[in-house]
Amino acid sequence: MSRPRTSGAADSRCPACAAPVLTQWAGTVAALKVTVDLRPLTPAEQAAVWEPNRLTWCLYRASAHSPPRIRWLTPSHPPDCRHPHVTEHRCTPAEPSTLF
Repeated sequence: MSRPRTSGAADSRCPACAAPVLTQWAGTVAALKVTVDLRPLTPAEQAAVWEPNRLTWCLYRASAHSPPRIRWLTPSHPPDCRHPHVTEHRCTPAEPSTLF
């Protein structure tokens, strides 16, 4: 019997739209399960997708051989951060189906 994963990364695809995503528990005190798109955002894209309830995350890597860790972009986050920044995954709306 396997233990449920309580931390770490689950790099996979969204079951609904098949986009590449990363799902992790983030935070230390009040953990939050986060699923992010793996496509890095430019600063302009970060500003365009910003919403009050949609966070932007830093994919921090301690080394080239370590897995990425999701870190929330706080106001104290360095502006010259070298890690990719991503946002919460949201599936694109499905094409409407027509029944004829």
